[in-house]
Amino acid sequence: MKESKLYTMGARKLQDRFDSRRIADRLEEKVLVAKFTDTHRELIETAPMFFFATADAEGRPDVSYKGGLPGFVRVTGPSELAFPDYNGNGMFKSLGSLAENSHVGLLFIRWGDKPKRLRVQGRATIDENDPLLPQFERSQLIVRVQAERIFDNCPRYIHHLEIMSYSP
Repeated sequence: MKESKLYTMGARKLQDRFDSRRIADRLEEKVLVAKFTDTHRELIETAPMFFFATADAEGRPDVSYKGGLPGFVRVTGPSELAFPDYNGNGMFKSLGSLAENSHVGLLFIRWGDKPKRLRVQGRATIDENDPLLPQFERSQLIVRVQAERIFDNCPRYIHHLEIMSYSP
């Protein structure tokens, strides 16, 4: 049985049940990397938002929306990205979890005519004295993620969204 860097035993059981292990293995072979490509960099650095997943020491998950002007997330090394943290509601759910469990997941989505999804999994650190901090007005910390698994995710089911204004 082939060992996987991407799939858990639970995923493997479901792949076997639904006869998708072969395609899952092929996808892992073709799309799983540990360094950002130019295409990844473009998607990340033009993203106005992403979703940031963490889990505390007991494994309780949390996911946050992180947004800003394109360029607020930067690829800072072959396998590293960084983004600012701004004062929010003061709960520190995501960043508090990092003090207990550094494993994170990031999901970048581009909607529109050329939809794309990119997943980044790795370990994160936070720093209130990071050299990037002065470049982000009103940020209080910089989060750096050392990517361990980077993979494009099928855009097949990304809905085409029209930008609309909403008034309650």
